[in-house]
Amino acid sequence: MLRLLIISDFTEAFPSKLLKGIVNYSRRKEQWGICRMPPAYKKKIGIPGVVEWARSWGADAVIGQFEETDEINLFASSGIVAVAQDFKQRFTSIPNITADYIGTGRMAARFYIDRGFRNFGFFGFSHVCWSDERLDGFKKEVVEAGFGNSLYTYNMQDIDQLWYYEQDRLTRWLQSLPKPIGVMACDDNQGNNLVEACHAAGVKIPDELSVMGVDNDELLCSLGSTPLSSIQVNIEEGGYQTAALIERRVLNPDAPLEDIILKPIKIVGRMSTAAFATDDLQIQKAVKFIHQHYMKKISVRDVMEEVALSRRLLERRFKSVTGQTLYQYITDLKIKRFAELLLDTDEQLIGIAISLGETDTKSISRRFKQIYGCSPSQWREKHKKKI
Repeated sequence: MLRLLIISDFTEAFPSKLLKGIVNYSRRKEQWGICRMPPAYKKKIGIPGVVEWARSWGADAVIGQFEETDEINLFASSGIVAVAQDFKQRFTSIPNITADYIGTGRMAARFYIDRGFRNFGFFGFSHVCWSDERLDGFKKEVVEAGFGNSLYTYNMQDIDQLWYYEQDRLTRWLQSLPKPIGVMACDDNQGNNLVEACHAAGVKIPDELSVMGVDNDELLCSLGSTPLSSIQVNIEEGGYQTAALIERRVLNPDAPLEDIILKPIKIVGRMSTAAFATDDLQIQKAVKFIHQHYMKKISVRDVMEEVALSRRLLERRFKSVTGQTLYQYITDLKIKRFAELLLDTDEQLIGIAISLGETDTKSISRRFKQIYGCSPSQWREKHKKKI
């Protein structure tokens, strides 16, 4: 039985999702022995202490949030395979669990550009590879779209002060930004901090500032005053790949070094991005109402009752801003959520439909096929993770 030590902060969803993928891999043959160690304990006893503990426990491998000053070579000299979970910088002497951070930044910027935003912001950490590179990708997409002069960054915080931010300085930055503005936070923790800072500063989300995070940590995304949109990354699949890598290196310590590169999958939309960059307050009101209620049985008439416009004028102005009719917009949101639930749950189609305010499964299946080109069952069979 392979024994694995994981040094990570399990108060966050990332290591838990990673561990789930590892466990799924290990169950193909036999359950691995897995021990979790908090980073604070690693800091207390140092790498020599960790190595001593790992050897006494009989660890074959270790995954950890390591720093440049950590003596990671001590693991190899003790016959222990080490893999680094990106924390501050990557390593060249051991494999890294890293990601396409530039692609993630580009995905966020493209979302805002397509929604008509012309002002862009980034909220992150300083001197951290995953924050720096997400900013780099975000900036590249904004510059290529011709809006490089409208990018505003706030990445003065040190990651060692993960749960703290200087409220007065952040408030001044938020109030100085041109509005409306689309802001990418480097992760969900910073996104949550930003949401709360906006509410404290009197900045309206999403009307004045639209914000999204990364990793889709559902607990963090639901903690704030406004539910946080986030980019979902294939973390669980990455855990599966990491376990396979560890097994290869345990069997052959001289195997070539290779990194595990996680990929951004999609943007999971919540209220923090339920806005388009427009001065049309009636359309903003309509968009917000739809995002608040689309998981119920709502119609175009329901939206009309919330705004002071005739149907003809509402439809014309709504399509001018969003590029879609009201019916198309509501349907697309509902079907997109339907597709997500097909993959995220094992619920039967009728149960998913009812949770979205739909009782006619034939109708929602027909609309699903019009958008995705296949039936809901075929979609689930094709895309459901097999790990």
